[in-house]
Amino acid sequence: MPTGVTTTASLDNSLPVSLMKARQIREYEGTFMRTTDQTTMPTGEGLDWNEISISQLNAQAVTENMTLNNPQMLQDSLFSITVLMAGIHIKATDRTWNRIAGVVKSQADVGKLAQNAMQRYKDEAYLALAATATTTLGGTGSSMQSGQIAAAAYRIRSNTTEGAMGPIHHVNHGFVLKDIRDEIVSPIGTYAVPGGFTEDVYKRGLKGMTVDGVNIWEDGNVTINATPDARGMTHAQEAIVQVQGASPRRFERELPDFGGGGKEWFWYDEFQYGERSAGNWFYGHLNDATAPTS
Repeated sequence: MPTGVTTTASLDNSLPVSLMKARQIREYEGTFMRTTDQTTMPTGEGLDWNEISISQLNAQAVTENMTLNNPQMLQDSLFSITVLMAGIHIKATDRTWNRIAGVVKSQADVGKLAQNAMQRYKDEAYLALAATATTTLGGTGSSMQSGQIAAAAYRIRSNTTEGAMGPIHHVNHGFVLKDIRDEIVSPIGTYAVPGGFTEDVYKRGLKGMTVDGVNIWEDGNVTINATPDARGMTHAQEAIVQVQGASPRRFERELPDFGGGGKEWFWYDEFQYGERSAGNWFYGHLNDATAPTS
């Protein structure tokens, strides 16, 4: 016969198991919907989204005693994006849904979870473009500085081949952007800082802020490698085209012969990215992404 003090440990098999609450793992909503040129490809138009650009012409001086005989050629170039498919598949038994706790079932919304996964997949495909940039600023182990963003912005707006119009965006991991935040608020405690940009960044961080007219976006889906470094990017909005193919589709299938009955769900989407005016409006950044400690 056991002896001693009775505790919860001695009666652990008698303790009820109660799930008080459940939640979905939080997702970063991504930035591609706000930073890229969104377009939809109509049905019945094949797999490729195509855009023609017409080259510039050159004018010249003309005097009264000369005959102008220097024809300028109209020349086109093709920019093409082939849409690709992405999909999600979920398979579960009816017994699972009948037996799991109600508080969990309320959060196991397969439609919402699938949509979140597809948005993350699209955002990760967008962020992967940073590694394909013709020019990369910074370098492994280097701290991000606002001057890198400014340099990219001026090279985009005043590009000698083709200057960009419209918004310019910088997208990066928060661990990298922390260096810019520190650069901006460094005067605090050193001397009196008048209210304004520095005070705003000290209060709210870089959210909603601009550097040299460039919109700053923090995206936690940016990959950090083993160094640790992260690749961000600065680009004109018109530089990155996101083509949406067929509208997202959902299918459901009953499985009476599987596990005592079950269901399968399938989601499909079509999209792809392309770089317009390649090499002129899009710059990558490679910087240190060590987790901040102070």
